[in-house]
Amino acid sequence: MKTMHVSMLLLGATMLVQGCATITRGTTEVLVIETTPSGAEASLSNGLRCTTPCALEVKRKTNVVVDITKPGFESARINVLSEVAGAGAAGMAGNVLLGGVIGAGVDAATGATKRLVPNPVRVTLNPVTAKSTP
Repeated sequence: MKTMHVSMLLLGATMLVQGCATITRGTTEVLVIETTPSGAEASLSNGLRCTTPCALEVKRKTNVVVDITKPGFESARINVLSEVAGAGAAGMAGNVLLGGVIGAGVDAATGATKRLVPNPVRVTLNPVTAKSTP
């Protein structure tokens, strides 16, 4: 009987310190980057790099800038923003309904209620054209 009370207490404590969205969605998201033509270098403002097409794991709560370059093509810069997601808002609502103020704080702090927009990042690179001189 005493063991059951301890187990219930531990379960309740665990539920109070974790947020619904943090558990169901996680704090990171896979950001997909695609270019036409492929084979471009993508550099994120957080230091991550890849060659397109590629996918990188990025924190949901952070805005990032994606710089895309490929020899013979104009470079491109895309702002990827961290926005509140529908599923993240539902997780936050679950915290409120169940009285999980601590869970709501965890979700807000970790960014689990957010999503990255746009995702996937799709860019068509334009060929560099020679400028004529007068």
